[in-house]
Amino acid sequence: RLTDPRLCQVYALEEKTSSPDYTGGLELGLLKSMTFEKFDYKRVNLPPEQRENLEQAFRVALDFAQSPDGWLVLMGVTGCGKTHLAAAIANYRLQAGKPALFVVVPEFLDHLRSAFSPESKASYDQLFESAKNAPLLIMDDFGEQSATSWAQEKLYQVINYRYNARLPTVITTSCSLDEIESRISSRLTDIKISNPFNIMAPDYRTDLRSSQKRVPRGGKKGRWG
Repeated sequence: RLTDPRLCQVYALEEKTSSPDYTGGLELGLLKSMTFEKFDYKRVNLPPEQRENLEQAFRVALDFAQSPDGWLVLMGVTGCGKTHLAAAIANYRLQAGKPALFVVVPEFLDHLRSAFSPESKASYDQLFESAKNAPLLIMDDFGEQSATSWAQEKLYQVINYRYNARLPTVITTSCSLDEIESRISSRLTDIKISNPFNIMAPDYRTDLRSSQKRVPRGGKKGRWG
């Protein structure tokens, strides 16, 4: 299924259905590699509190993947692991033969705008309805879109529809909840349906930089020299 050419670069997993590319340039191979098995929550450079928090995020995401119910909102800085966990949920559902749709929010909005063009091969209604009604929708990089009134309204319509319909939804964001429009953030924080989880870990690239700076015994530089 992961190599099904109909899926191209997007997780549009319903059988006999093709879907537009909402992945914002994320290659299918990269998304395919973002599994729970490959998620490193034992980052050795993290202090214990952050490492425990990252493991908890892993457990929360895995539980959601096993039984999607309600909403999961993953918050944290760029590189903390939000997108990996969100894609891992999609991969898990995919391997189970269940439908999901993974979208990068800024790219999704760009596709909606371009659908108004006479040259567009996809209709606006088709694109919009696919996000509103997906059995499982994963919205990556929420809050990174342009803050136009049109963009805010489209996102609110998707969020509000899925909120009222109680459709399983995963959202990742680098924004704090008070930076998100109140009528949207109120739904993201409704404990009756949503589980907001703040990942405390810093950008994983800081781990790589720390590894590169290590000098082994004997004073010689390691292989990252």
